Amino acid sequence: MDEDTYVELFTSLIKRQDTVMRSEISAHERLTATLRYLTSGRNYLRLSTIISPHALSEIIPETCSSIYQVLQQKYMKFHTTETEWKSISEGFEEVCNFPNCVGAVDRKHVQIKPPPGSGEFYYNYKGYNSLVLMSICNVNYEFIMCDFGTNGRISDGGVIACTHFYTKLKNKTLKLPPATCPRNSDRELPFVFVGDGAFALHSDFLKPNSQNDLNHDQKIYDYRLSRARCKIENSFGILSARFQVLQSAISLQIESIDKVVMACCVLHYFLRRKCSQSYTPMDSLDQENRTDGTVQMGLRANPSQLANLQRSHSRNFSSEASQVRREFTQFFNEEGALSWQERMIQ
Repeated sequence: MDEDTYVELFTSLIKRQDTVMRSEISAHERLTATLRYLTSGRNYLRLSTIISPHALSEIIPETCSSIYQVLQQKYMKFHTTETEWKSISEGFEEVCNFPNCVGAVDRKHVQIKPPPGSGEFYYNYKGYNSLVLMSICNVNYEFIMCDFGTNGRISDGGVIACTHFYTKLKNKTLKLPPATCPRNSDRELPFVFVGDGAFALHSDFLKPNSQNDLNHDQKIYDYRLSRARCKIENSFGILSARFQVLQSAISLQIESIDKVVMACCVLHYFLRRKCSQSYTPMDSLDQENRTDGTVQMGLRANPSQLANLQRSHSRNFSSEASQVRREFTQFFNEEGALSWQERMIQ
């Protein structure tokens, strides 16, 4: 974070009349300690140079809460109008050649130290305790929605079902635009979200093909889907690398963990907007070589990254959802084909 960006964040927090930044420990010391905790992952004892561990245990969750409250409305506001969704889809079409995509979705396990007496409530299939972070991003690796707090023991399908996003998606209240034809096509396609194999296929939520013996057209579809889906995979890769508190078990009360994680998410968006070149240099992102058909992965290749949920092998989806995937498959193989896509599936 450069000096100008820090000053802007600091000033935004100070302007709040009810902010916890006004106390006998200076606002600068509070913010600096909090940012050091988030970015280094050090525990309170290792951070306690000027401020005691006990004071840090109050200061850091409070400051994280203030950061989220101040920045969220401007930098991580969930879209509620057709115009906003269309703006996202235009970005995916321009950058990823994927029309009518209104967001890439993924979810990750955030490792925690479970509260006393919780038993196996938070125990996941990976063999540790966790809470799940589910996020949607735009084409610029910026989170437009984050839902955190589902216990890691719940199945992959149960995680998305617990979110307000899924309720709105299922009830058709997200105010997505009506189906429209992409450029240079008379094929009407709906607006959709994209995710990986852990999600269920819906008419407005696309996932890869699950079988192994894919034909040519299905491979092309999966490749084209992956170009849009990699935006959320890279977003999580950046988030975990820059905020190392997410790389090991967070030993705080559950309520405080929520404040810490959501502060990381909104700061990620803020930093992408304010100092993207230093926050996410080119080598931190996937680089696609269209000549030899390879992809050089960025920060998401780091072994300390947040863990995925289990993939779903369910093929229990509606005929409407299956038809939507077929329509996109045909589009990507016909009028929407890219000159280099054959090399990427060899």
